[in-house]
Amino acid sequence: MASGFVIAKVVAIYTGPTGIAMLGQVQGLVSALNGITAAPAGSGVVRYTAEYQAEGFDGCAPWWRASLKWTMVLLAVVIPGGCLFSKPLALWIFGDVNYFWLVVMTALALPFSVANTLIASVINGQHQYRRFIGLGVVSVFVATIAMVLLVMKANLEGAMIAAVLFSSISGLVMLVSSLQQPWFRLKYWWGATDGTHLKGIGGYVAMAVTTALTLPISLLVVRKILIAQVGWEQAGHWQAVWKISEVYLGVITMALSTYFLPKLASLDGVDVILKEIKTTAKIVIPVVIILAALVYILRDVAIKLIFTEAFGPARELFAMQLVGDVVKIVSWLYAYPMLSRGATKWFMGTEIVFSASFILLAYVFVVRYGVQGANYAYVTNYCLYLIFLYKNIKRFSR
Repeated sequence: MASGFVIAKVVAIYTGPTGIAMLGQVQGLVSALNGITAAPAGSGVVRYTAEYQAEGFDGCAPWWRASLKWTMVLLAVVIPGGCLFSKPLALWIFGDVNYFWLVVMTALALPFSVANTLIASVINGQHQYRRFIGLGVVSVFVATIAMVLLVMKANLEGAMIAAVLFSSISGLVMLVSSLQQPWFRLKYWWGATDGTHLKGIGGYVAMAVTTALTLPISLLVVRKILIAQVGWEQAGHWQAVWKISEVYLGVITMALSTYFLPKLASLDGVDVILKEIKTTAKIVIPVVIILAALVYILRDVAIKLIFTEAFGPARELFAMQLVGDVVKIVSWLYAYPMLSRGATKWFMGTEIVFSASFILLAYVFVVRYGVQGANYAYVTNYCLYLIFLYKNIKRFSR
């Protein structure tokens, strides 16, 4: 949270609302490419490491090898592809082909970003929470300092470079810190891999790639809708409010990915899973509501502290955004069983359908209500998502 607020403040001071909107586009690009290449290194590694850790490193090794092989294939496709199509991508994302070098830089930095996800997933799956959090703090601290210095030195261009390199810097820290770990040996990561393990990780690859493409792309398209309908400045106001939500919800999403996902992976039976969701909801939902209420009450203070007075009009966008945040977290509690059970078709289907519906709703509402329409679309879309998940949870939790 602190890192996100510091970065947002520095970028706001040096670049203004337009810079925040542009930064959002860069982060969308980074999220999409990182999400694709890190797909084998995320939830699947957490799940299978948690399931087989009782058998020692030898029990986890087949899954780690499968993950590494999938990762190498994706990197071999995405890095050359990103470099080859850098100009068309730059034109579509930024509206300016001259930013093609950002796409190339993002592609070349991907191996270290993947290392960040993979190492964190192994540590998380082993329930080494102190190490997981400690390394996370150190890596984010180092990356934040680098990002702030780049923004101060090169303004908007520095901010965009920093957004590209943030995850890679974290990955380098994670990599160096893990060199002496007993599980970080070549025999656990390289060797023969059978079809069962490749298929198991492959299901998570499909799910993660779907998320990596649908979520960032839907946000990219919504920002383009806003830019076209209301201009860069108001798009920057919306992005500022979205950024605040993203940062404070990071506390909740970290808790869910660190504890909730491995916990669900270790459970069998629909009734047991539903019981765990209800137990977690009793803790998580009140916390989210309290955080959202505090953000709303302190929204003027937050704007001045995190951004600048130029973002004052953004205060009118908080209410609906924060309602959407609460609904989002509730829906995620019911969505996590799809990840823990490897319900690939269900997960991919819902990601594609509800990302598309968010874009459609955003277009309809923004045309009618202006910038506030993006928030109406956000709330409506997550309400529909929650209803769908609640009605079908027993079908994908088996």
